[in-house]
Amino acid sequence: MLRLRLSTTLLLAATCLLFRAGSSVAMSTERVVTCSPGSHNVHRLSCASGVISVQTALYGRADTETCSDGRPPQQLANTKCSQPGTVDVLRKRCDGMSVCELTTSVVRTSDPCPGTFKYLATNYTCFPAIHLVICEHSVGQLYCDEGQVIVVYGADYGRRDQTTCSYQRPASQTQNVYCLNPTSKVAESCNGKNRCIIKASNSVFGDPCVSTYKYLEVAYTCQCFSLNHHNFILSGSSDTMLCCRLNATLLLAATGLLMISGFSRAQPLIPLSTNTVITCDTADNVQRLSCESGVIVVQRALYGRLNRETCSEGRPHNQLDNTHCAQKGTVDVLKKICDGKKVCEINAQVVRTSDPCGGIYKYLETSYACFPAVRTEACESSFANMQCDEDRVIFVYGADYGRRDPTTCSYRRPAAQVKNVHCSRPTTKVAESCNGRSSCMIKASNSVFGDPCVGTYKYLEVAYTCHFPAIQPYH
Repeated sequence: MLRLRLSTTLLLAATCLLFRAGSSVAMSTERVVTCSPGSHNVHRLSCASGVISVQTALYGRADTETCSDGRPPQQLANTKCSQPGTVDVLRKRCDGMSVCELTTSVVRTSDPCPGTFKYLATNYTCFPAIHLVICEHSVGQLYCDEGQVIVVYGADYGRRDQTTCSYQRPASQTQNVYCLNPTSKVAESCNGKNRCIIKASNSVFGDPCVSTYKYLEVAYTCQCFSLNHHNFILSGSSDTMLCCRLNATLLLAATGLLMISGFSRAQPLIPLSTNTVITCDTADNVQRLSCESGVIVVQRALYGRLNRETCSEGRPHNQLDNTHCAQKGTVDVLKKICDGKKVCEINAQVVRTSDPCGGIYKYLETSYACFPAVRTEACESSFANMQCDEDRVIFVYGADYGRRDPTTCSYRRPAAQVKNVHCSRPTTKVAESCNGRSSCMIKASNSVFGDPCVGTYKYLEVAYTCHFPAIQPYH
């Protein structure tokens, strides 16, 4: 019998040592103060890890020292000045985001104390969270393990950058990056549920910027039920001691009994997170798979139709009737393109090589998990070196040869050699060469992988993990 070395986190989870029901351990606590007036002074909240959760916020004055430089005493005398509702404004705008920038003008809707020099002071904490992005016209699923419920930190519908959900979209549809619409609808729909499906669409959230292709960002966590109360706990203040019910995967992994078939290896199946995304097959709608931590491993994928409800809005009945429609090979295409990446954007065109059911309105549904992995890059003509401990072997999640950004492997290269960022070719050659070995070197070169973009300086990206080899059964 093989004894697996369990991480401290897994051991604690497996034994349920002193687990506090509903508590989310803050990763850091911060305070930001911005002096007012100055309509362009920026108030910036940020979390290096996790997401923002605003605790308190004050617009006004609570002491005579803060923001007092050069101010006469009469502008500092009133220390009981605060504008009601400030914390609600900050929470609506910032909760659930990793970075939140605003000016005092967003809270300065009235003057709570004329003649007093005011400031905006915010106390916030950074909490671990699951971060989900759903492109417009797609459906995403929030879900938790058995015995836990969803608590939404925050959600936004709109666009904050030009790259998210941009695959093959016209530039005019992604250039408005000041389209932000915080929404409480996700929390209202999903809080307290074990699973929740939400659609990123104007019909649900309104249209904050007409003609811009938008996306929904959600930050949420999974918290345990309180056995002493009939609702879930939103804060960590409860002293209720509860051992959450561990799901079967975690229990089996903790005892080292869970094995994966196929490649000869033993692997605890402990994904960091699991997600399902559904994208309606219209024009160039984008499907986005992403892992905040770890890398993507596609579990299942469907292009077709299995029910009459999904992507049915505005569709006649005859386009929904065939509920046994599935194109073969879809999961293989998705795995080839997305496995081993942190972010993968596609549309149905990549799998729409034929029509499995003529006249039926179809959709692309992908379920994937995020697994811990080692990532390595090797510039063209260099070697990628994969190394595991002596008692473990390499398992490659995915590899790509080409170029996906202008900065990687760009030192002193001519601009013409790094400008093509749409040159990326998934390859199985790394897995074929390295799987099952404790160490492996492979050269990033056209002679090994072919040349996906002549004239571009390329690099090899590999995502892999180290496993214990499987114990061969007696025959």
